[in-house]
Amino acid sequence: MDILGVLNFAISVALGILILVILVVVHELGHAIAARRNGVVVEEFGIGFPPRAWSKKLKNGVLFTLNWLPLGGFVKLQGENDSATKQGDYGAANLWVKAKILLAGVGINWLVAALIFTVLAITGMPKVIDNQFTVAGDTQEVRDPVTLTGVAGGSPAAQAGLKKGDEILRFNGEPIPSPEALLSFTNRNKGKQAEIIYKRDGRESIARPVLRDSQKPGEGPLGVTTAQQTVYHSTWSAPIVGVATTVQFTATTLNGLGEMVGNLVKGLALQLNIFDEKARTEGSQALQKAGDDVAGPVGILGVIFPAARDAGLTSLLLLTGIVSLTLAVMNALPIPALDGGRLFVTLLFRALKKPLTKEREESIHGTGFLVLMLLVLIITISDVGRLF
Repeated sequence: MDILGVLNFAISVALGILILVILVVVHELGHAIAARRNGVVVEEFGIGFPPRAWSKKLKNGVLFTLNWLPLGGFVKLQGENDSATKQGDYGAANLWVKAKILLAGVGINWLVAALIFTVLAITGMPKVIDNQFTVAGDTQEVRDPVTLTGVAGGSPAAQAGLKKGDEILRFNGEPIPSPEALLSFTNRNKGKQAEIIYKRDGRESIARPVLRDSQKPGEGPLGVTTAQQTVYHSTWSAPIVGVATTVQFTATTLNGLGEMVGNLVKGLALQLNIFDEKARTEGSQALQKAGDDVAGPVGILGVIFPAARDAGLTSLLLLTGIVSLTLAVMNALPIPALDGGRLFVTLLFRALKKPLTKEREESIHGTGFLVLMLLVLIITISDVGRLF
């Protein structure tokens, strides 16, 4: 990798980390605003995690800190345990106030996603899922040119000089409206020389590959993979599209999480059947699918970095909105140590009419945090394996 390549990679890494930090800090800001508006004292608001690099006491009494580990941010409330009783303590607030404080971060991440999707609805919202929400009377559909997403080494396309990122415009004088059209043309012209008009860096050029007459399974006559982005543009309906798309993506995310958990449970159950080799094979496949469906910080950054470097502002904004929405959904789940988990534990002990002592609360959420960190470690190892 040359110096320019290293510089571009470093910039994209820094941008990816910056996006994640901003989204987490915005989440924590939601907690802080909700706490102060409801009489709970905010002792510290930090960007990054300790050790501390710099601090300043603000006029409102909050200690603002910048910390050396750029992994997000945090807010420290007075009396954070449910059993705290002093005035200004989180624990002294009523149940409704606690729910508002805990879910404020979730809400603000969800609103950030809705705002980003509203902006994209105006500038161009890429089609991500089937039946993606649009307002029929105020939607213009634009299809980008068919683009090469991969060129196999030694293939006819590679020998003719085609590269990843080239836009395919015409094949033997015929326009290429879709990837399916290109596949149809290449299949009908096996063994023949074709004339392909393509665009690279804004300039049109001609390639004349000789298509394969026969090929191994998985190989096409041209030796390329393609994609085509469909983009929707809206005007007055953009806010409606932004909110509705966020709702739709939330449902899709929850559905994906449900499938992942289902595959995990199914896989573990089948793996226990030690006397049935077929069941254990199916269990391994289910566990593999569950693992493929989840990504940790490295996996997320592995998507954001290339987007920041190669895909342009639209893709970067879309990914930022999706990550913000994912943070909202994950933090709303009833998992100890997360916002939804803290609220769930509080509600559970209220329902059981048992005191939630400081020691018991710290034990529950501390254990939950350790389990989460173990999962993050396992997922990160899997992410690294996929990246390399």
